[in-house]
Amino acid sequence: MFDKKMPEAWRVLRIQSELVDGIEHLTKIGAAVNIFGSARLTADNPYYQQAERLARLLAQAGIPVITGGGPGIMEAGNKGAQGHGRLSIGLNITLPAEQCPNAYQELSLSFRYFFVRKFMFIKHAIAFAIFPGGMGTLDELFEAVTLIQTEKIDPFPVVMVGRSYWQGLLSWIEETVLAQGCIDAVDMKLFQVVDSAEEAMQIIYRHYRAYQSEEEA
Repeated sequence: MFDKKMPEAWRVLRIQSELVDGIEHLTKIGAAVNIFGSARLTADNPYYQQAERLARLLAQAGIPVITGGGPGIMEAGNKGAQGHGRLSIGLNITLPAEQCPNAYQELSLSFRYFFVRKFMFIKHAIAFAIFPGGMGTLDELFEAVTLIQTEKIDPFPVVMVGRSYWQGLLSWIEETVLAQGCIDAVDMKLFQVVDSAEEAMQIIYRHYRAYQSEEEA
């Protein structure tokens, strides 16, 4: 939300300060996996439990985990990653509702501007794990896919967890968007759909090992 009373020049400085602060705090974490999903799903939800499980597997494999820092799936991601030797990171955002920082962040940053926060999500990402969610989750999903499609970032796995949840969207993309020529068939390969944390981990870890090999070469 913009502060209408703030002069434009000062707003630019505030944006710059968020960029500098975020880059400075995250510069040493290396490659990380972002976990996205609804802020409204509670600990008794199977998707919450799968997100927690995936985050634990990632952290145990030495991969930092980044979430949006709030409740629901974000909390599950931070909770699963915490205490396993790699950072559990939350990139929080100032919102009028729903965004209450969870208690499982070992590194917690706060942003006022969505686009700065989204830049930070992408900057260190070697994978996106997308759990069931609403508008914000869909935003992150399609932004990642668009950046990969347009070759603005190096490709990485975009893994959607929960086949039954995502099937309607995937069917619409294939039967309407693809069928009417708005995307190419190859674009359907920009994301993968799985049903478990273990399946997601296999895809992500395979890419992580390839990424490490390239970095060491």
